[in-house]
Parts: sequence; C-alpha cells; structure tokens
Amino acid sequence: MRIKLPLSKDMGRLYLGPLAFALVIFLLWGNDICTFKQAVALGTVVWMGLWWVLHPVHIAITAFLPIPINALFDLIPTNHLISQYFSEIVVLLLGSELISLTWEKTHLDRRLAIGSLCRIGTSLKSQVFVWLVASTVLSIILPNVVVVMIFLPVAIAMLKFLGENDLQRSPAATAIMLAIVWGAGIGGFGSPLGGSANLVAVSYIENLIGHEFMYMDWVYRFVPILVLVFILNLLILFRLCPKGKHLKGGAEYFRQAYAEFGKMSHGEKIALWLFVAATVLAFARPLYAEWLPALKPAFVFFIFGMLTFVLRDEGGWMLTWRDAEKGLMWGMIFMFAGGLALGRLITETDAAQVIAKGLTQLPLDGGFETMMSVALLGTFLTEISSNTAAASISIPVILSLTEELMLNPIPYLLVTIVAVNCAYILPVSIRAIGVSYGLSTDALLKEGVKLSLLTMLLVSLVGYLAMKFWPLFVTLT
Repeated sequence: MRIKLPLSKDMGRLYLGPLAFALVIFLLWGNDICTFKQAVALGTVVWMGLWWVLHPVHIAITAFLPIPINALFDLIPTNHLISQYFSEIVVLLLGSELISLTWEKTHLDRRLAIGSLCRIGTSLKSQVFVWLVASTVLSIILPNVVVVMIFLPVAIAMLKFLGENDLQRSPAATAIMLAIVWGAGIGGFGSPLGGSANLVAVSYIENLIGHEFMYMDWVYRFVPILVLVFILNLLILFRLCPKGKHLKGGAEYFRQAYAEFGKMSHGEKIALWLFVAATVLAFARPLYAEWLPALKPAFVFFIFGMLTFVLRDEGGWMLTWRDAEKGLMWGMIFMFAGGLALGRLITETDAAQVIAKGLTQLPLDGGFETMMSVALLGTFLTEISSNTAAASISIPVILSLTEELMLNPIPYLLVTIVAVNCAYILPVSIRAIGVSYGLSTDALLKEGVKLSLLTMLLVSLVGYLAMKFWPLFVTLT
C-alpha cells in the first residue's frame, strides 16, 4: 500500500512552520552564528510567526508551541515558561474580559455605541470623524477586537438602511469601515487596558525598572502621541470622502435605534458600574498602593470579573460559567500568553542578543535612524502577525539592541509600543474582521500603505524629538 502525504494548500502552510524551524537551526547553528539553544529559540520565533500569519491551525494552538519545543530541547527551566500562561497580566486580561461579557449580555455595549453616535452629522466627513473618535476612545479601555465587533455591525446596518448596499464599491462604506478598524487599532496604546500587546509591554517595563508601573504614568506618555497619530489617520480618511458627500438620515437612524433601548436596565447599570469601578481603582492605584500593596490592577479587574458570577439582574445571574465558556476570547488570551512564553524563550537563551548584534551592524548611533529602525521593526512585525506577537518578539530585541549600543532603552521601548499598535495594511487581526464585513482589500492595501509609511515617519520623528526635549519620555517612575 502506497501512503501519500497530503499536499493541499492548507497542509503546505502547516508544513512550512516546522520546515522553517529546522532550516533556521541549520543555518544559524550549523554556521556557528549562535549556540544551539539560541538557534532553536529563533527557529521557534519563525515557526510561530509563520503559523500566526498563515493560520494553518488555530492561533491558540500556535501559542502553545513553546511548551513542547522547550520540553524536547530543554532551553530554559520549565517553570519559567509555564508560569507565563497564567501570569499576572493574563489574570488582568481574564478579569476585563469577564466584565466585557456583561456589556454584551445586557446590550450595554450597543447602547453606549449608538448613544455616542446620536449627535452625528449627515456629511460623510462628520460620519467618519465620529466613527474614528468613538472607536479610538472606546479601544483605549476595551480590547480592540471587542470594539470592532461592537461598531462594525452597527455601521453596516446604518449603511444598508441609507441605501449603501454595494459596500465593496461604496466610498462611504470604505471610509467608515476603515475609520472603525484603524481607530480601534491606534486607540489601543492609549492605556494598558487597550490591548494585550500593552500588557506584554507593561511586564517588560516592570522588569526593567524593578517596580510596579502605574497606569497613569502610561497615559501621560502615550496620549499626546495618540492625538498626533489620530490626526494623521483623520486626514487620510478625509481624503477618501467625496467632496460634499452626505448620508441623509444618518443622525435620525441613530436616534431611532437608541430610542428602542428604552430606560437603562438594572443589569446594564451593574455592568457599567463593574467596569467603571475597576477602571477607576486601576488608575487610582497610587492612592492606595501603600496600604494594599498586593492589590494591583490585574487583581482589581479579576475581583470585579469574579463578581459577575454572584450578582443578579432581572433575568438571573449577570454571568454563568456557560456564558464565560462561550463568550471569552480564549484564543486571544492563550495567544497573549504564548507571546509572553516566546519572549521568555528568546530572552533567557540570549537569542534576542543575537538579533540585536545583527542590527548593530547597521550604522546606528541612537539618533533618528535608530528610532526609524525601531519603528520599522515593530510596524513590520505587527503587520504580518498580531500586535501581541509583535510586542513579544520586538521588545526583547530592542532592549538587547540598546544594551549593545549602550543607550537608554526607555525612549526606544516607548516608540516600539506605539509602532506595534499601528498596523493598517494586511487583512489580518482586526482588519480581517472588517474584510469579512465587506471592506475592500484593495482599499485597505492602497490606503494602508500610505498611512503606514506616514505613521512610521511621524512616530520616529516624534520619538526622536521627545527623547531630546521631553524628560518624561526618557524616564519611567
């Protein structure tokens, strides 16, 4: 009996990961570029990166690759790796996800989304401005996937109600959907709560400075940059709006939709209170840190997340475990944890230093060209994978690079965080959701390339100037 190996397109993408893994080990270790453990760690980066881009298996499966690879090759102590899959930051992510589920279950998410759009104007530019503001602001405190899933169905319903049925060819639909997916992406770096990539960054920052990094310190440094990136996004989107284009009835549509909600229910009030209370306590951490040193934001959000199972609204429990099983974005949580584990592999094996030494061969002296290289690395990685994976790979490399060049790592680290939150081109991550709803991939690519290049230049320039003239950008307290 002849056995035939499956060679379909899907299987080809599956085999590409382990083949690239083996090739990297052969090229690096076989040519004495690095040690065997470092070569395996770098091969793991390539394998996971390919599978995260090509999706031959679910992203959560890819996230667990460091465990069997470490078991086979004994790269680092097992407990160092396993601990990343339920780290303090994963606890925070789980708690915030539980609270977010109550918004979805009580429809508070739709009430707030539509309510924020009720005063929207009828011109297309007004529409684009409000959608971009709403998605950017909401993604500062909610995961960007959640924001996109809240806003896109509302936007599509509005567009079809107003007669924009051919979404692929509609300039209005393209501009509005781009505003949502781009806004949800850039808003993420406005606070640590905006995405799992930020939580990766927080863990590295705390290791770097040796103590807890307060959330308000994050906001001070990143919101000014977010405003500049927002303005650049808005200018590009305005260019897509045909002159004088109006969507008649847009404001009326939202008012009618909001009126259907009626009065806020008891459940909605509880859901809102849980999130507001957890957020306020997280940002007010400096006020009580001395008396409650163990009550970090991660555990604040987890405590309020646990409360969702013991509080009741008119229809019963706010959440049941079945709700959590079905509603939690387990794949995203595991992907985040896998990114941390990958980062642990490349830092503890000193594989990050191998990449950093390669970068030091470039003519870098810590000036604008170094900022540009940092932004390019972060932007490239987040375009081809996810911002969590990009942060997990790029941050250790940047820290090693600055160590090699004997530079203050802080400004380069901050620019990296911004860069991994600014992806516009390929239909992956949240942009894939937009494409599934009818966003034109041609428009995404064409406009995304322009915006990505301009954002990279803007972030590099702002980072360089901030490093020179803004003391908060070169120190972390």
